[in-house]
Amino acid sequence: MNDQPILVTGATGYVGGRLVPALLAAGHRVRAVARSLDKLACRPFAGHPNLELAQADIRDATAMRRAVDGCRAAYYLVHSMHSAKGDFAAADREAASTMAAVAHDAGLSRIIYLGGLGSEDDTLSHHLQSRHETARVLASGPVPVTHLRAAMILGSGSASFEIMRYLVDRLPFMITPRWVRNRCQPIAISDVLGYLVGCLAEPRTAGLTLDIGGPDVLSYGDIFAIYAEEAGLPKRLIVPVPLLTPRLSTYWLQLVTPLPRSLIVPLVEGLRNEVVCHDQRILELVPRQCLTIRQAVRLALDKIRQNAVETTCADAGDAAPPEWTACGDAPYAGGTIYECGYRATLGADADRVWKAVAGIGGDTGWYWGNALWRLRGFLDQLAGGVGLRRVTIRRETLAVGDPLDFWRVVALEPGRRLVLLAEMRTPGEALLELRLAPAGPGATELIVHSKFLPRGLAGLAYWYALLIPHNLVFAGLLRGMAQAMGAPTLSGPIRFTPTRPAACSLPRAR
Repeated sequence: MNDQPILVTGATGYVGGRLVPALLAAGHRVRAVARSLDKLACRPFAGHPNLELAQADIRDATAMRRAVDGCRAAYYLVHSMHSAKGDFAAADREAASTMAAVAHDAGLSRIIYLGGLGSEDDTLSHHLQSRHETARVLASGPVPVTHLRAAMILGSGSASFEIMRYLVDRLPFMITPRWVRNRCQPIAISDVLGYLVGCLAEPRTAGLTLDIGGPDVLSYGDIFAIYAEEAGLPKRLIVPVPLLTPRLSTYWLQLVTPLPRSLIVPLVEGLRNEVVCHDQRILELVPRQCLTIRQAVRLALDKIRQNAVETTCADAGDAAPPEWTACGDAPYAGGTIYECGYRATLGADADRVWKAVAGIGGDTGWYWGNALWRLRGFLDQLAGGVGLRRVTIRRETLAVGDPLDFWRVVALEPGRRLVLLAEMRTPGEALLELRLAPAGPGATELIVHSKFLPRGLAGLAYWYALLIPHNLVFAGLLRGMAQAMGAPTLSGPIRFTPTRPAACSLPRAR
């Protein structure tokens, strides 16, 4: 087998995070690329002897040239539905153009891209149009592109599956748009991975656009019915109505499902298009026995029940601390950083306290004022944010890049500190740090430190409006954590004023 590595972009995303181990299991050398090396290094596959890790932003041509150097082929698994600029199509064009250029410069033999199904006409959703356009931009260079087009991906943690799961689990009666009658040809995530790996071994797939799907073609309503049966739920009553538009559906899904608006909108818009395979060549080029919808749903539910979900749609996200946390700048550079800190000394050793810190959020909650945290999450969902209960995997140990309720882990020193970056909607950027320090035999000082960089007058109003609630919540968190551990509070909680710039408490992103 060729000893040159295979480049995988989007290696910490939903599909990429599963493709890397699949390629390694098939005997390939792999170079996984992501914006954060720390996030990559925390993935379960990071220690494999045939794996190389590379840091690059897909739109940074210089970094991408370094990442792709010496590779023989590349998988392109990047799309920008969460683009900070709000225009994911423009972000996708820029990223695909960079990939096409560096692939040519590096002399890659081919690019394999996973896109979406749907006929290219005026009714195609903006999201699916962008996926097709990405394929065209990638193919504009001289490197052959294998474009695999898939519809709904059925797998634990996928965005499509989680929308269906929360809808059917929570709603015995559904009033839906007419798109519930549209036909769809879903495919199991295991079969997506099988086709991705199989195309690399089949040179005849180079330069082709190939539709991939499972053996069943059903309406969304029928798929929901199959899910209910496999989940052991009573039959759901589904009533399609003409007046419920995709926009109204989006608002409703924000309340019912744990996905953010930025992800729901393009997915719901795509539901108005029939997504069925019209090209069957993949069955000859890469033969495999694909799972039925029922089998795929059953497997996904088993993974969830066993807490064995490898990746989720929430995994994609920037794990780098924001620029204003870097040392060296004056405290006022880029704006004033507002801070709120509390400390308490607990009668417990550091290992015991750290276990409580690392278990924060999720089913454990926030040790005090959980109703307030839930209210904040609900308001965030109303504003189109991620909300408190999004689709996440709670591993035994936290890792950099992990989503945690409406936060993301951006720095971690086990036994010492945990730093979370807010991903809820706020008029500014917020960090929450929990830090431990020895305080004598059998005692540990625990510090909760919040930092906020406001954006305009709205940011200032937000900070001062929540100042009293923050004081209550952070002091309560320290007391609640001590109570949960059964440890005495030896002193505090007391509020403190930082004695050094908050910007110097985080390392620069690598």
